[in-house]
Amino acid sequence: MRTRVVVMCPECQVHWYVGAGEAGCRDAGHEHQRFEVHVHRAAVVLPDGTEVTAVSFDAVDPYARDQPPDFGLYLDQRWQPPWAHDHLDWPDFGILEDPAPVVAALRSLRDRARAGEQVEVGCLGGHGRTGTALAALAVLGSHPPDEAVAWVRANYCADAVETDEQEAFVVRLGR
Repeated sequence: MRTRVVVMCPECQVHWYVGAGEAGCRDAGHEHQRFEVHVHRAAVVLPDGTEVTAVSFDAVDPYARDQPPDFGLYLDQRWQPPWAHDHLDWPDFGILEDPAPVVAALRSLRDRARAGEQVEVGCLGGHGRTGTALAALAVLGSHPPDEAVAWVRANYCADAVETDEQEAFVVRLGR
């Protein structure tokens, strides 16, 4: 897993990646905060054997791939890749009130993967929405809903599925 250092200026409300262009704030009087973030480009084999790639948006080079996917499902509008893709308008740290579009999009993604296409799913950081989507994919593949979030955290990223609301969403999908 690769990491990047992000610097944030709370006063200017801007952030930038170290080593990737100019600083977003040059005011020496501002207190800048530094964070290390990891960049996801991980193949995840779901409990039913379906493989998807889980990704985060790497602002430095978001579309760099050894081989581009056949299709991507993105949960953040910043994604505008040059390959075939679709978006779900999914709020950061939240869920969609109506699960029907999520289920339809994830079933379609799963069908593509099972047909042999290379597919990926991603949001901005690759944790909340991406983790929730992976857990939902596990549930759609008959994994027990009460175990899906723990499975994603063990098999993808310990930081996956960020809120209680996202976890409850996954459990409700299985009912």
